[in-house]
Amino acid sequence: MNPIRSNPTNGNKAIFSRRRLLKGLGVAIALPALESTSTASSALTSGGPLASTESGMPLRMAFMSIPNGVQQKHWFPTGDAAQFNLNSSMQGLEHLKNHIQVIGGLKHENATAGRDGAGDHARASATFLTGARARKTAGRDIYVGTSVDQVAAKQAGHLTRFPSLELSCDAIRNAGGCDSGYACAYQYNLSWSSPTTPVTPDPNPRSVFERLFGAGSQADRTKNYAQRQNTQKSVLDFVMEDAKRLQGELSNLDRAKMEEYLTGVREIEQRVASASRFGNIPNPDQPTPNGIPPVFAEHLDIMFDMMATAFQTDTTRIASMILAYDGSNRIFPEIGIAEGHHHLTHNQDKEELALKVAAIDRFYVDRFARFLDRLSKMQDADGTSVLHNSMIIYGGAIADGNRHTHDNLPVILAGNGGGRIQSGRYLQVESQPMANLFVSMLDCFGTPAETFGDSTDRLASAFS
Repeated sequence: MNPIRSNPTNGNKAIFSRRRLLKGLGVAIALPALESTSTASSALTSGGPLASTESGMPLRMAFMSIPNGVQQKHWFPTGDAAQFNLNSSMQGLEHLKNHIQVIGGLKHENATAGRDGAGDHARASATFLTGARARKTAGRDIYVGTSVDQVAAKQAGHLTRFPSLELSCDAIRNAGGCDSGYACAYQYNLSWSSPTTPVTPDPNPRSVFERLFGAGSQADRTKNYAQRQNTQKSVLDFVMEDAKRLQGELSNLDRAKMEEYLTGVREIEQRVASASRFGNIPNPDQPTPNGIPPVFAEHLDIMFDMMATAFQTDTTRIASMILAYDGSNRIFPEIGIAEGHHHLTHNQDKEELALKVAAIDRFYVDRFARFLDRLSKMQDADGTSVLHNSMIIYGGAIADGNRHTHDNLPVILAGNGGGRIQSGRYLQVESQPMANLFVSMLDCFGTPAETFGDSTDRLASAFS
C-alpha cells in the first residue's frame, strides 16, 4: 500500500495516480481513485498542471455534438446571468444548474456557405471542433483542420491508457460524398488528428466495452470473450483473484467504493450483452456493426455510461461523442414522434411541428443530464466529483435548423473545470468565434495554444 504523498513541485497539494488495474486473462479493469492505493505524480507543464486540477485530480475534457440545430425559442434561458430560468428544452438540467453554463453569442463563421454553396450539415460537423473551413470535395482530398480534442490529446494523451476516446451513436461513413458535394468523412466525424485525417468514432457499445476492459494480445482477448460468451461469465469473474488480494490493502470506505464501482461495471456489461448476445467482437470499421441497442435512448445511455467510467478510472481524460450525425432524419418513437428530425426542422413555421423539434431537443438534453448526474455522483480523491473536475461542451455548429444559421449557437459548458469555470449562469457574449472558447479550454487543460481555428481572442469571461 502506497500512502498519498504531496508533490513538492505543486505546493502541499496531493497528486493522485489511479493506474491500479485488476488483471486476468484478456481482462484489465481500471479502478477509480482509492485513497488507500494512491501514489504521487508530477505531470506538470511550465504553465501549470497538465490535464490536472490545482488539487491534483485529473481534469477531463469532452465534447458532445447534436444534429440539426435547436428550436430557438424553446432553447435559450430567460433572465440575466445569475438569475436565469431554463427554457423547456433544458428542463432536464434544472437540478444541475450550478454545474452548467449556458453560453449565447458564439458562432462558427466557417460553417456558413461563403462561396461554397449548399452543404451546411457537412460543414457544421467538420467545423464544430476544428473552427476551420472544410474544403468542398467528395473525393480523397479532404482538408479541414485539427480538432481541439486532438490538440489536447497530442500533449496530454500519454498520461492515460487511451489518449482520447471517440464515440458515436450513429452510422459511420468515411467514403464517398454525402451532403451537396462534401465528403461523408466531414459529416460523420468530429475529431481530426490532422487536417486530412479524421479519427473515426466507435458506434458499437460491445466494441467499446471490450476496448475499455480487454487486455493482453488479441488472441487472449478473443479467447476470453469467447469463454465469457460460452459460460455466461462476467469480466469480473476473471479478476476475482487480483481483487481479493487488493481487498487487504483497502480501508472500509475504499472497499465499499470499489464494490459499488464493480457493480456498475457489471451492470454496463449486462446491458451491453442484452443488445448483442452472440457473435465475434465487432469490427468498429463496419458501417452497421452488430450489437447496437434497438432503443436509441439506451444506446445513448450506455455510451455515456462507458465514457463516464473511462473518466472515473482515468482511462482517458479526453473524449468526444456524436449523438447523431448532422442532417440526421431519425424518428423518435420513444417520445411519440414519427416524423424525421431533419424534416421537422424545415417545417418549424407550423407550431405543432416546431414543438416536436423542441421535444427532440429535450430528449437529447435529458440523456445528457443523466450523464452529468452520473458524473456528479462519482467522487474524486480530493472530495469533489468527476463532474466538478471536468469541462464538457454540448452543442452544435448549426443554430436554427430551419434557416441553417451558424451564429448564436446552442452551447452548454458543463462542469467546473476543477474550480476554474464560473458555472451556474447564463453567459451572453458579444458575437465571437466559438474557437475563442476552445483556446480558453486548452489554457485550462494545461495545453495552451496562442490561436486555434478562426479564434480572435480568448473567452476569459467563461472562466474564473
